[in-house]
Amino acid sequence: MTPRILFTIIAFTLLAPTTQAAKAGKATKLFDGKTLKGWTNPYDWGEAWVEDGAIALKANKKFFLATEKKYSDFKLEVEVMLPPEGKSNSGIMFRCHVQKNKVFGYQAECDPTDRAWTGGLYDEGRRKWLHPLTTERGKKKLAQAPLGKWIKYRIECKGDHLQIFINGKKTTDYRDDMDASGYIALQHHGEDGQIYRFRNIRLTPL
Repeated sequence: MTPRILFTIIAFTLLAPTTQAAKAGKATKLFDGKTLKGWTNPYDWGEAWVEDGAIALKANKKFFLATEKKYSDFKLEVEVMLPPEGKSNSGIMFRCHVQKNKVFGYQAECDPTDRAWTGGLYDEGRRKWLHPLTTERGKKKLAQAPLGKWIKYRIECKGDHLQIFINGKKTTDYRDDMDASGYIALQHHGEDGQIYRFRNIRLTPL
């Protein structure tokens, strides 16, 4: 093997991890703003459509619109809008599991009630509340979900470290190793006639 060929092989080997790392850190749009490509409704009920650059959900009982792919370590960004009037509740599922007529796993709560648990960590369909913000009174005002306005979520998962941010403010910093990967899903809690909207859905692998 000539010195030039050996040098080329070594250089390629050293550069390859850097290229992969750069690719891994690139944000990807999970919603193209026009279609539901990459998303699926595993339920026999619930409506989902695209309107004004946002995913709209409507139902008379709980359902989730889920991604077709699984994700492990990532930073997920989503904007959510609850309707300006009436009872409402929603959430962002992550590393969750999808079955016929059932979605379960980690959920970042979106709660407009006086308890203001928006940004808390809920285990949908299993252990229920993991981090409900009950002991963090100082964070409640930061975690309110204003009706009729866009709320910015950022969810970061790395190994067993789970963090949730609402409008840039950290509301949950929790460690749990039950799920290392899973789907992303958008929740309609089942309030009849209410429409929940989601936009600017981006995921950056970590």
